[in-house]
Amino acid sequence: MNTSSLSLPKNHLVALILAGGKSSRMGKDKALISWQNIPMLKRVYQVASECTEKVYIITPWPEKYQHILPTECEWLTEIKTEGPLVAFTQGLAQINSDWILLLGCDLPLLNLDIIQTWATQLNQLSPEILALVPKTSQGWEPLCGFYRQQIKIELKKYLEQGNHSFQKLLAQIPVQPLSIDTQAEKMLFNCNTPSDLQ
Repeated sequence: MNTSSLSLPKNHLVALILAGGKSSRMGKDKALISWQNIPMLKRVYQVASECTEKVYIITPWPEKYQHILPTECEWLTEIKTEGPLVAFTQGLAQINSDWILLLGCDLPLLNLDIIQTWATQLNQLSPEILALVPKTSQGWEPLCGFYRQQIKIELKKYLEQGNHSFQKLLAQIPVQPLSIDTQAEKMLFNCNTPSDLQ
């Protein structure tokens, strides 16, 4: 881990990667699709491990991915596959850290420098801010954002009301938006269809 540019206390920030999506538009498992000869999940893991204390992966199928990742990777079992918000909630219940960097497994252009720059803002946020998330003209990018541990209280209430939309959740809670430049917008590209790989 490169701590020189982060200046965060130990165990302050961990990463949680979601690898439980159905990948229905892609037609095959996005986590295992190679981008520049590296499976996308492995690529996201490599960046996350450089800027956080520990990396967790939540998935219903750890056996599908264990062969591509180092043994120090922490596996969390996703019990219900009901979308990213439920997976995040399940993962959050098993993690003890001030902040969680939540990542989708389909971010092949994830940029270490940008993530580290964003992470330096965490210590400057007021206590009531529950998330630090990129926002584009299309809306929030929740699967490349930072979440305070205390968000689980709001998450529980939100899910109990039958809600599953990440966008609507972020519209209801105190969030610090991350402004996006051209490089960050490129980084947030995620693969959803085979044409995205070309």
